[in-house]
Amino acid sequence: MTRRCNLKCVHCYAHARDAFFKGNELNTEEGKRLIDDLAAFGSPVMLFSGGEPVLREDLPELIDYAVKKGMRAVISTNGTLITEEKARIFAKFNLSYIGVSLDGIGGVNDAFRGVKGAFGKAMDGIRNAKKAGIKVGLRFTINKRNYKEIPRIFDLIDTEGIERACFYHLVYAGRGSELMNEDLSHEESRKSVDYILDRTKSFFDKGKPIEVLTVDNHADGPYLYMRLLREDPARAAEVFDLLMMNEGNASGVGIACVDEEGNVHADQFWRHYSFGNVRERPFSEIWMDTSNELMDKLKRKKEFVKGRCARCRWLNICGGNFRVRAEAKTGDLWAEDPQCYLTENEIAK
Repeated sequence: MTRRCNLKCVHCYAHARDAFFKGNELNTEEGKRLIDDLAAFGSPVMLFSGGEPVLREDLPELIDYAVKKGMRAVISTNGTLITEEKARIFAKFNLSYIGVSLDGIGGVNDAFRGVKGAFGKAMDGIRNAKKAGIKVGLRFTINKRNYKEIPRIFDLIDTEGIERACFYHLVYAGRGSELMNEDLSHEESRKSVDYILDRTKSFFDKGKPIEVLTVDNHADGPYLYMRLLREDPARAAEVFDLLMMNEGNASGVGIACVDEEGNVHADQFWRHYSFGNVRERPFSEIWMDTSNELMDKLKRKKEFVKGRCARCRWLNICGGNFRVRAEAKTGDLWAEDPQCYLTENEIAK
């Protein structure tokens, strides 16, 4: 929607800040033409992001338009600008979900956001959205600065009655590239995922079916499956089928990013490479144009991955994990993802 943002998060993939950028954001009518094309193309979900999407005055109008076209509309926000009035407007236009980014409790979150008091304002936004009847979830990006906050985030989910939480593994893009050396070790990643699984199960055991996702490291799928093989083999078989259906990383295939100026990217972390602009060609045409070498290879990425990824028995479940992370670390976008924490024995065929 925009690169403008009222905060200045240290790990922002869009390099957003509180300023008007030189450039030419898509206007409302151009946004509607994009939604027309996406709806006709069969896209089921439209996620409005930024920057901070709530800064765009036409956000409610575009939400309404997407919903009327048969799409589910959701937003990704820092939550600080969701007043009671805005929440009521979003509810009126059938916004399905609000994902609010929190990277810790209190001052830990504020340090990430670069603005004192951001945590309190985000909590106000969460409560306003819940009061208006909108489903709300948290979005937490895991790294060395905050992974010890995960237990407190679960406590917050419990006390506030939050319905969903997404724990994102760090991707080295935008300002997030500067945190590359503050990513978790493989052992820390495994312990964090185990803790998330344990706390999620404890919610279900207590009759609280909270939706909890881990995102942006597709090693999590095989890791969960191998754990279930030990703990619940019948459920493991069902999970295996689901993982095979999902196919892991969907960058350039099942998810896409159109930035504020209409440039089409493989996902929100690929802003350094554009396949074209929706002002010049419809998204659907750009997305299916495999005369572009990178687009063609992303659609067949399992043929091109190297190293551990190429010899891994979980390739059909993981999809080769994150190419952006591999490129940022090695300079080769087809190299193995450096944050795959599975052992050699676990990946052996």
